[in-house]
Amino acid sequence: MLKYNPMSSDVLLTKEGFEKLKAELEHLKSVERQKIADNIREAKSHGDLRENAMYHEAKLNQKRLEGRIADLEKVVQIAQIVERPDHSGDIAHLGSTVTLRDLKWNDEVKLRLVGAFEADPTQDMISITSPLGSALIGKQIDDEIEYEAPAGIQKYKILRIDG
Repeated sequence: MLKYNPMSSDVLLTKEGFEKLKAELEHLKSVERQKIADNIREAKSHGDLRENAMYHEAKLNQKRLEGRIADLEKVVQIAQIVERPDHSGDIAHLGSTVTLRDLKWNDEVKLRLVGAFEADPTQDMISITSPLGSALIGKQIDDEIEYEAPAGIQKYKILRIDG
């Protein structure tokens, strides 16, 4: 069973998450770099660079872009792609989509367990290092979980687990 080690420098990703990061990296290096270079050229053509807000903004955007590219290159280099084991059956694992019932409000929630780098709660992609994600790892259908959230103790029942 996969155990998250917070002291580890590993970046755990699903295969889909890894491919998405590689595509973003390629886009930033080809398309976005060129756009910023064009913006810098345009701004330079306007004259005095000391008081040229367009130039300073373009240089700041370039710095941000290069930082993101460096971050993504490192992640792509050190990432561990974790595939859901064939023998895992109905056990929640990195990459699983889990359907839960909120035991307080009786609402159904569906989320996907992903690595911290690809987490996006707005898309129902929850990190396995989050309180909810770590409470779900290794659990099975019909298990009840509880974890501490900023709003207090949350309780759920696992209804379904999909690969």
